[in-house]
Amino acid sequence: MDANGSDAGQRQRNGPRRTRLTMLTMLPWIILCSSLWLMVDGQMKISPEIVQKWAESFGKEIESLSTKYSGSELLQKKYKDVEGVLTIEEVDGEELVKKFAEEMETMLGRKMKSVKRLAEAAEDADLYHEYNDTLEFEYYNSMLINKVDEDGNPLPLGGEFPLEKNEHFSKLPVNTQQSDIQVPTNVYNRDADILNGAYMSEALNDVFIDNFQKDPTLTWQYFGSSAGFFRLYPGIQWIPDENGVVTFDCRNRNWYIQAATSPKDVVIVVDVSGSMKGLRLTIAKHTINTILDTLGENDFVNIVAYSDYVRYLEPCFKGILVQADLDNREHFKLLIEQMHVKGEGKVKNAMKESFKILNEAAAQGQGSLCNQAIMLITDGAMEDFQEVFEEFNWPERRVRVFTYLIGRKMTFAENVKWIACNNKGYYTHISTLADVQENVMEYLHVLSRPMVINHDHDIIWTEAYMDSVLPTTKELFNSQAQSLLLMTSVAMPVFSKKKETLSHGILLGVVGTDVALKELMRLAPRYKLGVHGYAYLITNNGYILSHPDLRPLYKEGKKLKPKPNYNSVDLSEVEWEDTEEKLRTAMVKGETSTLSLDVRTSVDKGKRVMFLKNDYFYTGINETPFSLGIVLTRGYGQYIFIGNVSVEEGLHDLLAPDLTIASEWTYCETDIDPAHRKLSQLQAVVRYLTGKEPHLECKSGLCCRVSTCATLRNGNKSNEQLCFSAGDVQLMQQTLFDAVVTAPMEAYWTALMLNPTGMDDGIETAFLGTRSGLMRFQRYTGIEKRVGMSFLTSTDKENMFTLDHFPLWFRRAAEYPAGQFLYYIPRQETRAGRIVIVTTAITVTVGKKTAIAGGYKKRIQLAKILSYQQHETCRPGSVKFRLSQTEFIRKISNMTFTCRPKAGFCRNWTRHDSMSTTNEQTLQ
Repeated sequence: MDANGSDAGQRQRNGPRRTRLTMLTMLPWIILCSSLWLMVDGQMKISPEIVQKWAESFGKEIESLSTKYSGSELLQKKYKDVEGVLTIEEVDGEELVKKFAEEMETMLGRKMKSVKRLAEAAEDADLYHEYNDTLEFEYYNSMLINKVDEDGNPLPLGGEFPLEKNEHFSKLPVNTQQSDIQVPTNVYNRDADILNGAYMSEALNDVFIDNFQKDPTLTWQYFGSSAGFFRLYPGIQWIPDENGVVTFDCRNRNWYIQAATSPKDVVIVVDVSGSMKGLRLTIAKHTINTILDTLGENDFVNIVAYSDYVRYLEPCFKGILVQADLDNREHFKLLIEQMHVKGEGKVKNAMKESFKILNEAAAQGQGSLCNQAIMLITDGAMEDFQEVFEEFNWPERRVRVFTYLIGRKMTFAENVKWIACNNKGYYTHISTLADVQENVMEYLHVLSRPMVINHDHDIIWTEAYMDSVLPTTKELFNSQAQSLLLMTSVAMPVFSKKKETLSHGILLGVVGTDVALKELMRLAPRYKLGVHGYAYLITNNGYILSHPDLRPLYKEGKKLKPKPNYNSVDLSEVEWEDTEEKLRTAMVKGETSTLSLDVRTSVDKGKRVMFLKNDYFYTGINETPFSLGIVLTRGYGQYIFIGNVSVEEGLHDLLAPDLTIASEWTYCETDIDPAHRKLSQLQAVVRYLTGKEPHLECKSGLCCRVSTCATLRNGNKSNEQLCFSAGDVQLMQQTLFDAVVTAPMEAYWTALMLNPTGMDDGIETAFLGTRSGLMRFQRYTGIEKRVGMSFLTSTDKENMFTLDHFPLWFRRAAEYPAGQFLYYIPRQETRAGRIVIVTTAITVTVGKKTAIAGGYKKRIQLAKILSYQQHETCRPGSVKFRLSQTEFIRKISNMTFTCRPKAGFCRNWTRHDSMSTTNEQTLQ
């Protein structure tokens, strides 16, 4: 205190100054100021007791306004009145995760059946097609459709191709009656192989359409030909890059490579002797990078360089194989750029080292436990290799050796060719950079031959990847579930069944379809998991397919770009409290079990932390390499309550103008019938319940108890009770129930607005939300006076119910003592100032189980959250109220006017807190 006084005196001698006050929240400001010495004319002091009285007075007033404008007491009473007809059930996490997994298995099973039908149709079409070297065939080239020459005539391989924007296909213009073909720029689009393949694969059009009719949730279906063309359904206009080039080659995609070959162990042996300098080294580097691009998560790799001696490109990987995931592949590519040439090329020792790596892996049960190959990249081989192969590879020839002769000279071509031919491999000559891509791809056909000959139609699923058709940047950044932008693909190889080529093992290509992870995760609805609960998916390699904390994008300027290793994020990197990796290990093995962890979870974009006790439930999804996990939080996530009303009662209150439901949740399936795709979820529910859209697939299971509803839904049963289609009845039931119970809030809030005595300044919006995704809100001020312009709009994802989370104010209230108001300042900046959010929880008690925020073992907040906003400048007020900072300071000043100094200051203070920011305000 003495130091403060001395400092104050010094400042007073320097003359009056404007006082700067750092305000973090309302009550902490008053409390902290109680420890300061305020002086008037250098003499007067304000005692802590007086400041305490101010705080108590201010606290009572702000609580009174909060109660008044929120209507929390009225809503609490309404839920209290219906407790007698409610039931509270404990959520069985083990049963829930099994149910979700079964539904996902069914959904993914439909995709696999579609792919199988495509594979069978392609093989049959090839069986009855006779190859014609001189075939002339006009197919729809996706680069040339709807284009004309200078005379206005359609371009060859183009022509009229009707396109229409389709909500189901990312709002792209598509043709759902026809597929078209994309050909890479480096492939001649009238090559005989292309023309014969395009003609043969025309038979897939009918199968594409039939598949889509049988399963309207299907997205893109395709056939990637080994010749290089890509048939896609529905047909689209393919847009080249800024140079007019199409670099997309289906044969480079993971779904093609994984389906075309079995998992493999690969050792790349590269010559770095002095003769490999210049262009040869550049070609060799590009060849290695291209080989790496053909590897996936199920493959294993290492790279050995040789000249006078043998060395590992990465010394840490000496003698072992490493998983060919994205991280390791990118690491190798960085090392490849640093390669330099020197000395004489002695390949024999490098080959011995490569065989030792592969033999050791096989002996210890490591690696892929499938195909093994050595890739030799050199400009010539002078040594005698026979004794090496006799020692390590003959007579079984278990390891295939592929050789790539680099450069224009063919001096040692015979030696290099002999190595490949005597070890079940393939020899190729690469003289220019343009030759690399096509020549590297040849090894895939060789490795696929055993599958083709044995006719092994293995279905594969890829890791998560970013769809090439992204929404707008604005939409992406407003989404809290970036992982739901990802896709996975299911694919299957297509073989030639012709007798004359059966022994050669000819791969025709790969068929597949994409599965949006967003659609898959809809099968684990948010309302069943509770306010902090969530679901996630991983692969059998431990990599995340979908998780609320996966953020695969970053912002560069105004553009969003995928992070370098976005699809190789391990579960242990997100669920980092699993320090012993028990959860990860069990899920990778596809086990079914449960685990409990104490966790710290972040809200408000990582700026606030909550401590929770989470129960993890997990199981494998049959017929796939995926495992599903769900998380339920002790307390709130343990229970769910069930209420029921008649359809007529609920429908009446559902039509209120102040009501909305979660637009990203699935109350009704609007994506099946094209006519329903433009309906909002609220519109779909209303049209279904009123009988205007009886064919909508809605999760109701409800019974009409009045003749009106029965007549609307089924005229011949007007005097009977009519039950709607069974399904996931809880969501629709709870939505209608919540609509009825919360209906009085509309009249309550409207009465406050119409009160002749007027409203307190600065109060902007009151609103409430329920676990069923229902929201009601009342705007107390017009848009011209509103500070938080985007608050509770479609762009304000943080404060709305989304597919991936409950609103921030809902989550924070759920962990705050029931019946008390929580005040906080969001991180949203506005031109006019900032807003204060005030939120509280409404509880329900049935038997000994209480719906309450706070996470107690036998208590649960049952999803009735009431909130309001205030401008940070304004007077305290209301259920969701905003207070501008100037209004807030005026309120404080009015409460303390008798002690305001004529010339003085309130000492500056700053709260250093990771959960808060500092905002200075001038005290007038």
